[in-house]
Amino acid sequence: MDRIRELLQGQQQQPYEPLERGDRFREDDEQTEQEEGMDKPPFVWFDYIVFFLLGVAMLWAWNMFLAAGPYFQHRFSSNETILHNFQSAELTISTVVNLGAMLVLAEMQARANYPKRIIASLGVLVVTFSLLAISTKHFLSVSAGAYFVFMMLMVGAASFGTALCQNGVFAYVTGFGREEYTQAIMTGQGLAGVLPCIFQIVSALDLPANEDEVAREEPNDAFRYFILATLISLSALAAYLLLLFRYRAHPLHKTSAGSVDDLQNSQHSLLSGSVPRAPVPLLTLLRKLFWLATAVFLTFAVTMIYPIFTQEIQSVRSGTADTPRLLQPDAFIPLAFLFWNAGDLLGRILPAVPALSLTSHPRAVFALAAARIVFLPLYLLCNVKGRGAVLASDAVYLVLVQLLFGLSNGFVGSTCMMGAVEYVGEDEREAAGGFMGLCLVSGLTAGSLLSFVVSWAL
Repeated sequence: MDRIRELLQGQQQQPYEPLERGDRFREDDEQTEQEEGMDKPPFVWFDYIVFFLLGVAMLWAWNMFLAAGPYFQHRFSSNETILHNFQSAELTISTVVNLGAMLVLAEMQARANYPKRIIASLGVLVVTFSLLAISTKHFLSVSAGAYFVFMMLMVGAASFGTALCQNGVFAYVTGFGREEYTQAIMTGQGLAGVLPCIFQIVSALDLPANEDEVAREEPNDAFRYFILATLISLSALAAYLLLLFRYRAHPLHKTSAGSVDDLQNSQHSLLSGSVPRAPVPLLTLLRKLFWLATAVFLTFAVTMIYPIFTQEIQSVRSGTADTPRLLQPDAFIPLAFLFWNAGDLLGRILPAVPALSLTSHPRAVFALAAARIVFLPLYLLCNVKGRGAVLASDAVYLVLVQLLFGLSNGFVGSTCMMGAVEYVGEDEREAAGGFMGLCLVSGLTAGSLLSFVVSWAL
């Protein structure tokens, strides 16, 4: 009877089933519960907060460059060519450096020291934003061309630091074997998108009427943006160093049976970075993570088109005499970004609810990622460049299009990154984390290139 039961259970198993679930069907319930308790270290709120801060620092760099856009326009106002092309150049340098660095880092698995990569990345971001903050107060007489070269170097440095952080953090967190910590990173990234939008809206509503006063205030705003980015990177660095100290001081975790948890031993080795790893071929990871890897690539490729539409869509009440200040372009555009990023943040939080988790259904996750393409024609129904709108309502645009598009990005993206750990062996988790980060960045790069086509078509 036992043999027949095993055969029947074996037929019920699905391909692409999480490894832990496969073990569960082969053991009786009591033994399974005991094994599951030993498979993971305990959840620790301090660890969750540290990974949350790392997620914030990871995307704060890019959002600060966007928030400081008016200041850069001021610095490049004397050169029309640079003024009209610096944003495209910024996007190109950022994506190319980020993807190139991720490709190289993904291949350097064997002796990768992920803690050192994380520390180095935060150090690079601190130096980069400190130099940008200094540039808003000094060297103001340099030419637009010279400042453009400086800015592109800073964009490249920030992108390299972000790539180091993405590769290191996503690989490092998978060693803990807890999906909640990956969700913390994704939530931190979502918050990094919301706060700069709020700053931009407040700045737009608080602008003085005199244009000369506006020009004098822009450097001060940029200085605050860059100093805040520096402080966030420093805070994330300090928190991460505390995390390292915590696990080095207490490297072992005793299970309820009193035995030493092997996972904590492997965590200690991971922290030191001293143990060589057998490299895992990227094709092997692609085979095991095909649906989730493809879904995260598609999700962020589609997502990168939304900034083009958001910059061009105006309020349906724009241009009228009674247009409220919040609906004028300099405030309405950040407001639209805020709705998208608020939805994205909510979407990154939802996978933490067990009833909403789809990590065990990778094909469904891929289907959701593909279905997000339907949002693109919805943007065309809005008031693009003031040409009129089929969806003649700002509320419909902000909620139905922006909020829901952002929510779907956060939910699907977080589900993909959280679920990867379930489909690989314990010795492949670090490589899987780095591989999923590479797929994410590849999607961003592909979407960035497609955005040029969309921008030209508009």
